[in-house]
Amino acid sequence: MNKNQLTYIAIGSNQGDRLDYLQEAISEIYTHIGDVLRVSKVYETPAWGFEGAHFLNACLEVRTRFTAADLMKKLLSIELAMGRKRKGNVYTDRPIDLDIIFYENEHIETPSLQIPHPRLAERKFVLYPLVDLIPGFEHPVLKSKIRDLKAQTSDDSQLKESPASISPQYNRLKRLNFLAIEGNIGSGKTSLSTMISEDFNAKLILERFKDNAFLPQFYKDQKRYAFPLEMSFLADRHQQILDDISQFDLFRDFVVADYDVHKSLIFAKVTLENDEFNLYRKIFKVMHSEVPKPDLYVYLYQNTAQLLENIKKRGRDYEQNIAPDYLEKINHGYLYFIKNQLDLTAKLIDMADIDFVNKRQDYNRIITMINNSIA
Repeated sequence: MNKNQLTYIAIGSNQGDRLDYLQEAISEIYTHIGDVLRVSKVYETPAWGFEGAHFLNACLEVRTRFTAADLMKKLLSIELAMGRKRKGNVYTDRPIDLDIIFYENEHIETPSLQIPHPRLAERKFVLYPLVDLIPGFEHPVLKSKIRDLKAQTSDDSQLKESPASISPQYNRLKRLNFLAIEGNIGSGKTSLSTMISEDFNAKLILERFKDNAFLPQFYKDQKRYAFPLEMSFLADRHQQILDDISQFDLFRDFVVADYDVHKSLIFAKVTLENDEFNLYRKIFKVMHSEVPKPDLYVYLYQNTAQLLENIKKRGRDYEQNIAPDYLEKINHGYLYFIKNQLDLTAKLIDMADIDFVNKRQDYNRIITMINNSIA
């Protein structure tokens, strides 16, 4: 899973309903690439490099997890879907034109991609909208600020600020304080929690399974190590939730965790003998009374075959021999728990055919489902 990156994209149109094409392009970028956080003013400009109708031009600030190369491919696909037919390096009229101007402050030179855009300093129709967004940004190659490049450009074409405007488009999350993302081993709960924390300014709480010395031993000898494993997880989950909630960051909007403390009971029911589980449940009830309840509990349901494939892909040695029936018992435990919780707002999301890490539209679907579940 890639980190979020800020990119600046120039958009233009000189065919048909130009403003509608610009807004449609924003919608397509939001759907397939990332959040369109800000948009510049719209400028009417003469065709550059050929005789043609006037353009409407603007720039976008976009947050994306795609690499620059993948971003370029997706922009070309959007152009094609919206009716643009490129003719090599020949400039022609077009319903939509999409160009990467900056990708963070990276300098990329390949046969198919040049970033920053090599001719941006010569083009008022790029510089003017860029100044609306990032006047103090320093060009990573020219080492000049955008406002200075605008003042120094040799382009003498006449631009006119348009009275029309276009709107940004980005995911929003309804108001909540504590969101728990749950799921079986390999369901993607940590990836989704991390993405949500980055996109919506949330404090992230991740289960500290890597620090548990009993976990590798448990997968080798479950009967022997089940009780110490579950007790250590219970103590750690309880303490972590209390500590992180009590130290809530005033600069964050809410908390998102990749587990809920009830996970302890669900796994213990599967791994422990009856007498051990009865003792464990008594201890859990005492400790659980202190733990805050999530506003929304989301369960990512994956079938066993897909879970095993995901576990194989992530390559943790001690997980590679997990038995299918163990995963099925965990799934049944979660489903039973959700069905029998009357005081918990829960949402089950079937992850069949959903790839929210690589398909932006799938991620958008999940955020919509979460929003629809928040009271």
